[in-house]
Amino acid sequence: MTTEIALQINGMTKNFGGLKAIDGVNLTIPKGDRRLLLGPNGAGKTTLFNLITGDLQPTSGSVQLFGRDITGLPSHHCAPLGLARTYQIITLFPKNTLAENVILSLLGISPLRWSPISRIKGRKEFEERARASLKQVGLEAKADRPLGETSYGEKRRLEIALALAQNPSLLLLDEPLAGLSRQERLDVQGLIEAIPRDITLILIEHDMDVALALADSITVMYHGRVICEGDRAQVVADPRVKEIYLAS
Repeated sequence: MTTEIALQINGMTKNFGGLKAIDGVNLTIPKGDRRLLLGPNGAGKTTLFNLITGDLQPTSGSVQLFGRDITGLPSHHCAPLGLARTYQIITLFPKNTLAENVILSLLGISPLRWSPISRIKGRKEFEERARASLKQVGLEAKADRPLGETSYGEKRRLEIALALAQNPSLLLLDEPLAGLSRQERLDVQGLIEAIPRDITLILIEHDMDVALALADSITVMYHGRVICEGDRAQVVADPRVKEIYLAS
């Protein structure tokens, strides 16, 4: 039986002047995988995310999403194809409510975004989907609260709600636990573990214990290259990983 491939990256490179931030990366992510992207700061993890989602244009190489070539496709064209992500730095609208933030994300994948006469506020289908997504992350009771009145941990959960609202097939999470308290980290970890298995997940995270507990498989990057792939035991035992990442 052939395993369906969610994401296929071939020969990906990205140069910023004389700096090669991504250097010949090949990556294959099967459908349903929980993949951890691991590596020290500057390894190229977020840059690779930006190339997948079209936030950056590659110097060379290709990206396929469930067999469809999306190389260089702008991010607003990738979302309707089933690709969603969160960002390392929170990108939300502080004056809007939590529900309105989710509705705005839904508008981004709706044909109504091109309509100059359609009123979005009060449209039942958007309201229902927004509140359902907030319920998934435990924020339904705060749906009508302005974002500025929520905690940092709640903002992180809201970002996940925005991504899930778009019904993604592939979800990229860029350090979703960054800056959280111990209890907030446990809460968000539980949310990630509860994401349905029909959504393929790629996670960047620096908390080794939490990240390894969430992942089925691990890809380790260093200086823009993939240096190791495998399960937890294989990666932890790899001498190159010990040298560059796990050394005390």
